[in-house]
Amino acid sequence: MTLPQRMWLDLDPVSETAWRRLLTQSGLHPDLQVDYTVGVFEGGRLVATGSLLGNIIKEVAVSPQSQGGNLLSSVVQALLDRLAEQGLTHSFVYTKPETAGFFRSLGFRQVAGTDKAVLLEQGYPNIQDYLRSLDERRLPGSDAAAIVMKADPPTLGHAYLIERAAHANDALYVFVLSSRDTLLPAQERMRLVSRMCRDRPGVSVLPTGDYLVSAATFPSYFLKDKARGEVAREQARLDATIFRDLIAPALSISHRYVGQEPYSAVTALYNEELGRVLQGSPELVVLPRLAVGGVPVSASQARQALADGNRDKLQSLVCPGLADEIWRCARPGQDGKEADDAKNA
Repeated sequence: MTLPQRMWLDLDPVSETAWRRLLTQSGLHPDLQVDYTVGVFEGGRLVATGSLLGNIIKEVAVSPQSQGGNLLSSVVQALLDRLAEQGLTHSFVYTKPETAGFFRSLGFRQVAGTDKAVLLEQGYPNIQDYLRSLDERRLPGSDAAAIVMKADPPTLGHAYLIERAAHANDALYVFVLSSRDTLLPAQERMRLVSRMCRDRPGVSVLPTGDYLVSAATFPSYFLKDKARGEVAREQARLDATIFRDLIAPALSISHRYVGQEPYSAVTALYNEELGRVLQGSPELVVLPRLAVGGVPVSASQARQALADGNRDKLQSLVCPGLADEIWRCARPGQDGKEADDAKNA
């Protein structure tokens, strides 16, 4: 049997075309959001393929004419070997329900699933480790709520959402996205949100890890306008299912708070699917966006202010005391440059 070999999709248009064709024949949507791809060729024809995005196995397919052999196993093993070479001990696979059994036979365990998609994982730390870490941060109180936010950077809008949810509930868990696909690093965003909440004893700030709005559960979120509608919708359902079936019970969460979304179609779609999946348990609470000067506040406005070097605009969008920290984190070295410019003016 021919062994899997690396494919360079960004450098070889012919290989990319063959890859797209095979995925389409297998009922998958070709997604170039990958950083490593292998393929098996027979007689110059691509008959099996699989890809990685970080520690996520995706785009795994075998030609309908070549199924029944060990091609699928060899492709997946090649991807697992690649992860092992990189020292990664934890991996995910996002697949269709009809192929989930195959991955279970390789030692993967299901995290959650819908009628169209299943998320499985292998290795450690896994979902049970994550749930145990949440239990260690459990707050007292009978009414618990949750907010999930990217906070890139945290704005007055985030602070308003936290204030409203904290006022209405005994305990509030604020989950900050652990994604690295952000302007501010996850550790900084966690620290800044913790600063916003430091005078609220009933609020706990937690990382989402790989299990809420992550590259594993909802990769379309990070594509924004490039995301495919139906693909994003199915991923949103899966992410919401993880929250409903695993995260909420672990912390006795009865309410999930979100802000109305006037800007991002993908986030608006996520909120819509969240309501459909939760169906009141936990209850979804949608709050109007905080507005400044009649314009809803958004983190994208704050990022634009940072890109433009508009410190006054940034200060109008974020909590007092955080603007300087956000500025230093997002624009390292700029303070000294501005001081020199002012000195030489």
